[in-house]
Amino acid sequence: MQLLLNIDVPDLPAAERFYTQALGLHPGRRLFAGEVLELLGAPLPIYLLAKPAGSAPFAASQQGRSYRRHWTPLHLDLVVDDLEVALARALAAGAQQEGPIRTEAWGRLVGLSDPFGHGLCLVQWQGLGYAEVSE
Repeated sequence: MQLLLNIDVPDLPAAERFYTQALGLHPGRRLFAGEVLELLGAPLPIYLLAKPAGSAPFAASQQGRSYRRHWTPLHLDLVVDDLEVALARALAAGAQQEGPIRTEAWGRLVGLSDPFGHGLCLVQWQGLGYAEVSE
């Protein structure tokens, strides 16, 4: 099985700027007449898909795409070596911090949103990460 990560965005050039500056990713291929940008530098490729606000994700969809701030149970958690450095970089690129840095038994994290309303977290492991709290 192969895993692909697609992120719908209303403005592909702005999304390219954000994700390259905030996360240190770099552009790969441009696909589908420039409507899709592959980003490299993470353990799996991330594809930015140009999709206008209000467009239907699939034919039977009852709801169009919205880029207002939202949270979904499926979101990005990005593991970083230095949380403060990664947070400063993301904020400088246009992310919004959504609360203080939290410390847990397994590490530290901070919630953010990208300029397109998507939630994400920056995570810095402590000790064995999630293994610190496994049974």
